[in-house]
Amino acid sequence: MTPREIWRRLMAWLSRDQLASELSKELDAHIELLARDFEQGGMNPDEARAAARRQLGNTTLVRESSRDAWGFPALDHLLQDLRYAVRGLVHAPGFTITVVITLGLGIGANAAMFAVIDRLMFRPFPYMRDAGSVHRVYVETNVTRRNTYSTIPYTRYLDLVRQAQSFSQHAVVSEWRLAVGLARETRVTKVAGVSASFFSFFDMRPAQGRFFGPAEDQTPMGSLVAVLANDYWRTTFGSRDVLGQQLRIGSLDYAIIGIAPAGFVGTVQGRAPEIFIPVTTVPANMQPYNRNTYFTEYNWDWIEVLVRRKPGVSESAATAELTAAYRQSRRIQRETNPRVLPDSVAHPRAMVAALRSAAGPNPGPESRVLLWAVGVAGIVLLIACANVANLMLARVLRRQREIAVRLALGVSRVRLMGQFVLEALLLATIGITAGLVFAQWGGAAIRQLLLPEGSTFDLATDWRTIRVASTLALAAALLTTIGPAVLAARSNLTSSLKTGARGGTYRRSRLRSALLITQGALSVVLLIGAGLFIRSFNRVLEIPLGYDASRVVEVYPDFRELALDSLSRGTVYRNLMTTARSIPATQGATRVNSRFFATNTAYLRVPGIDSVEQLGRFNVQVNSPEYFDVMSTRILRGRSFTESDGPSAPPVAVVSNAMARVLWPGKDPIGQCIEVSWRLDGNAPLPAPCTTVIGIAEDAAYQSVTDEQRFVYYLNADQMGEGWAGRIYVRLAGRPTASELERVRSAMQAVMPGNGFVVVRPLQEAVDDQSRSWRLGATLFVAFGGLAVVVAAVGLYGVIGYTVAQRMHELGMRIALGAQPGHIVKLVLKQGIGFAAGGVAIGLLLALFASRWIEPLLYKQSPRDPLVFIGVFTLMIVVGAVASAAPALRAIKADPNRCLRAD
Repeated sequence: MTPREIWRRLMAWLSRDQLASELSKELDAHIELLARDFEQGGMNPDEARAAARRQLGNTTLVRESSRDAWGFPALDHLLQDLRYAVRGLVHAPGFTITVVITLGLGIGANAAMFAVIDRLMFRPFPYMRDAGSVHRVYVETNVTRRNTYSTIPYTRYLDLVRQAQSFSQHAVVSEWRLAVGLARETRVTKVAGVSASFFSFFDMRPAQGRFFGPAEDQTPMGSLVAVLANDYWRTTFGSRDVLGQQLRIGSLDYAIIGIAPAGFVGTVQGRAPEIFIPVTTVPANMQPYNRNTYFTEYNWDWIEVLVRRKPGVSESAATAELTAAYRQSRRIQRETNPRVLPDSVAHPRAMVAALRSAAGPNPGPESRVLLWAVGVAGIVLLIACANVANLMLARVLRRQREIAVRLALGVSRVRLMGQFVLEALLLATIGITAGLVFAQWGGAAIRQLLLPEGSTFDLATDWRTIRVASTLALAAALLTTIGPAVLAARSNLTSSLKTGARGGTYRRSRLRSALLITQGALSVVLLIGAGLFIRSFNRVLEIPLGYDASRVVEVYPDFRELALDSLSRGTVYRNLMTTARSIPATQGATRVNSRFFATNTAYLRVPGIDSVEQLGRFNVQVNSPEYFDVMSTRILRGRSFTESDGPSAPPVAVVSNAMARVLWPGKDPIGQCIEVSWRLDGNAPLPAPCTTVIGIAEDAAYQSVTDEQRFVYYLNADQMGEGWAGRIYVRLAGRPTASELERVRSAMQAVMPGNGFVVVRPLQEAVDDQSRSWRLGATLFVAFGGLAVVVAAVGLYGVIGYTVAQRMHELGMRIALGAQPGHIVKLVLKQGIGFAAGGVAIGLLLALFASRWIEPLLYKQSPRDPLVFIGVFTLMIVVGAVASAAPALRAIKADPNRCLRAD
């Protein structure tokens, strides 16, 4: 068909009603003329009119042929079928609402998970140019176990880019939380130190001003210039002109030279940076003692490297060249540091991998749980599809006589199948809308749990998620309509028409039974996963930590540019401690050196043991004497530090019970000697005095919550000098609410000198972060498992309800023959519970088969826990009974008189 013909038909199709009217008038005129001729030949008017019609032929066929020639017959048929589908769905509101909600829940669960996973693992960063060729660099060593990490020294970066030729661009990124502003306007803000080449990875122009260039990013010290993120500029400065203004960032004053475009986040892995500064100015801010050596020495891992592959260079070739460059860099480092292990021992390797670390070579347990959650959301959609397919099958069986009548009137079986497919597509289209609404409003908890703080989530403008949801809806529509459409097209015309008034006679369907059992089996798998994660999470929560962090807040004083001598610094700390103790509703304060789960080690030597390091990692905590009371850590034997253990007293230590057992098995640890050194003389630790063990503390989790070694020793901060123990832990009378945190911050801020400030946060947050992956698994599995059970229960209720409606004639005859109501109820309940039991049996087998893959994600929890399996079995049987209860009560209301009259 030529374009001209298409245009002519389109114009005719748009005015088809007018053309049809004109054609009718023309045909009527022809009939009148022919009838007049026959009347003149002697016929009476009726005979003449009949003869005229016979001579003119089938006018209906002429009208249909002309209508087809004017327009697009397939489009007309489609519109007719669409109107028919809409009328059918409107006349069956219960069926329509059930299907839309079921599909909406399944599509919504998958849309919500995809939106989260896409943001965390796959979505290109805004403005990124040719994102497929950009990678993050990872390095790896494998001595006793594989260690993969992305932070490296700046000197290592210089070695890599000097020797690797596979890349057309390279840049470095280093993210920090720094104090920004002065006095009471000071706020801790996320700042990204980036190289000048970083901005060339993106296709963008600054909203105002400019980005900094290579001349402003030179070693050893770059220019003090800054680019503000667009949102930060709007919220903090009210979108006013700030170019050229000075902004205190950390301990230095930066000139604002540009505003980034809206939506630019760099290559953020969490909350978006709010300020971008030259990476060569970071050492002067964070570690001034490294400001002149960070680009020549290898002692500080603090930057991440981005690279863009040259056209034609594969990832494997780039990784091979990068590995060679990494090994050469290690050999250069070994010339000045013999402790660097040779390649034959360390097996070093460098690689290019995904830009988002969650999709990188070392994703961590949270990413593995998230990938499981994607599979779980897919199972929920499968359950929803099985549910909808079953409902549609039940509807087809109920409409058997209607379908037979339509076939008898000449509707083709192909068009009949197309009508069912169109009806399913219409339901899926409505389901997309419902699903996106569920994902936007019902997925808030999932987003809060998974996405970084401050992330936006607007599905109305998220076209990637909308496309995925549309694809899932189309697949669901096709998947759920195949069986019903084939069943309808294969309908036996004769037997269906003979059913007469008993058109609802019950017919068994193996496919419907299989779909119901499949729903139940998949729901069982999800519920067992939920039960296992809940028990695993509870086991993590039951781990004795050796301290109580629930009512403790951490206060970190940042002196910024103040260069205080040890005496002045000690005075400030004493003022802070006095202030902390004077705050109402506080129960004590202590100074510490190391944060939980980011602890320090020292060079430890124990007389009589050749190498303490071979026994494990020994974490050291430097704290003031109040520590054990503030943290509620029990002293099992001996004593803790007292005021008598001052600077002039012999050095003393408290060790954990586990450390005492491994170092002095069968001996009394009280009075034993340990030697703690903090510096090296060449390759050997400097000599250290004997530190006497005076107490045994209960084992405490410092390295990780699940760490079973728990080798910790405590040194008295009063004996270490003023430079130690720079953090303060304050115990409150109650849990730290936002108002309590602000009260502590305000009181402590009042005694900080100069532009110094304090950062306050609940210590429990650090503990909660340790159990995040198990909490994540438990939350997602419970959410999706519960959703699956609801969908399966609705499906079972709907199918049993349809079955009862079809069997009303049979049930009425049973009542007429003397069946008691209890017998009828039992008959229906038996059917529903039977479906549930079949699903449970298959689901338990599937769960046993899948247990080996989920076991690594659990903590000291058997994936074949009989309590979980028995609990899920009981729950599903109860769900089957409850879902069948309402149809069973409806069944006893069958009217035997109506059934007898129908016969």
